[in-house]
Amino acid sequence: MENSEKTEVVLLACGSFNPITNMHLRLFELAKDYMNGTGKYRVIKGVISPVGDAYKKKGLISAHHRVIMAELATKNSEWVEVDTWESLQKDWVETLKVLRHYQEKLEASSCDHQQDSPRLERPGRKRKWAEQRQDFSQKELLEPKTKDVPKVKLLCGADLLESFGVPNLWKSEDITRIVGDYGLICITRAGNDAEKFIYESDALWKHRNNIHLVNEWITNDISSTKIRRALRRGQSIRYLVPDLVREYIEKHDLYSPESEERNVGVVLAPLQKNTAEANS
Repeated sequence: MENSEKTEVVLLACGSFNPITNMHLRLFELAKDYMNGTGKYRVIKGVISPVGDAYKKKGLISAHHRVIMAELATKNSEWVEVDTWESLQKDWVETLKVLRHYQEKLEASSCDHQQDSPRLERPGRKRKWAEQRQDFSQKELLEPKTKDVPKVKLLCGADLLESFGVPNLWKSEDITRIVGDYGLICITRAGNDAEKFIYESDALWKHRNNIHLVNEWITNDISSTKIRRALRRGQSIRYLVPDLVREYIEKHDLYSPESEERNVGVVLAPLQKNTAEANS
């Protein structure tokens, strides 16, 4: 299949990235290899969107630092970048809204590109320009503006997929929209219960063709939680996070027993919001 016939895809990963690890970066590579390997898709970009401080997760350090670390981690990547929109919002933003924001951003960029006026080879050819402009306008009407707009898909690990089952953590309508309108690329491990979880959920089962399960055969058990634990204990994290991230953490002394107590006793923003709405 020619590249022009393949659906262009942007992989969007939302999360705390507290801190970003080599595992987070591997998710993008695994998903890209899988999607490109289907022959139906062409991954053109990966986007990391760190959650804002209003998420209120225990041990969550400032978004300012988490964004900088993500930017350092992707500094040498040719296709993965960091988007700061979510991290800059005063209030916690639902994942569905982040997906919608980035899809609209791509659509706006595509419209701007399609509306660029063709340049004349030589000045003073007004008649020829009028004909070109008319042909261009007719072509625009015939072809939908969103024809070549890449599709945003949510990249996640199996833990996020299974979090859909936690009461009041997600709105059921948001889950349906995320999976139905955008789609999931979920990195799992051999023997993982992701398929069973999809089978047991009517919403996920209905849109199962829009959920891509990618097996991680070279297992990687690095997690942000384990990184923070090692740092609190004064242990090395070399080769677990990119060197630039490790150097930044050490320079600013970011993780400590004190930082891990941040937001202790505070209800996680989505649980607080969704529980309140459910009871109203």
